[in-house]
Amino acid sequence: MKVKEIDHICFAVRSVHEARKVYEGTLGLEPICEYVAPEESIRVIRYLVGGVAVEIMEPTNPACEVARFLDHRGEGLFLISYRVDDVEEALEELHRAGRNTIDREPRYLFGNRYAFIDPPGALHGVLTEILDGEFISPTTE
Repeated sequence: MKVKEIDHICFAVRSVHEARKVYEGTLGLEPICEYVAPEESIRVIRYLVGGVAVEIMEPTNPACEVARFLDHRGEGLFLISYRVDDVEEALEELHRAGRNTIDREPRYLFGNRYAFIDPPGALHGVLTEILDGEFISPTTE
C-alpha cells in the first residue's frame, strides 16, 4: 500500500461548539462545512489548513466509537486519514501481507470509500484510516 498524502486529521471533543472557539477564535480558522454523519454518530466541523482538512467531532450517541474514545482517553487526536489510490485494493494488499484490519471492506461517506486499518495500538495509539474519492461537502446542519 502506498499512501499519497494526509487527507484529514480528526480531534475528538465533547462539544464542537466549545471547541470551535479555540479553532476559530485562537487559531483563526474558518469552517468549510459542518455536518452530522448519522451512520458514524458524529457531528463535525471541518476546516482546511494548507491542503489538509482538520475536523473536530463530537459524538451524537453515547455508545459510538468517538464517545468511547472520549470516555477512555479524553479529548484529543482521534484519527489520521491517509489518501490512497484505491481503498479496496489497499485492503487486499494489507490482508495478503498478513495484516489485520478493522474493516474488511470499504465503508462509504460523502463520496469517499474509506476503511479503518490497524487497531490504534498497532500504530502508536492513533486510529488510522485510508480513503479514496473526493470529499463532497454535505449540507450544513
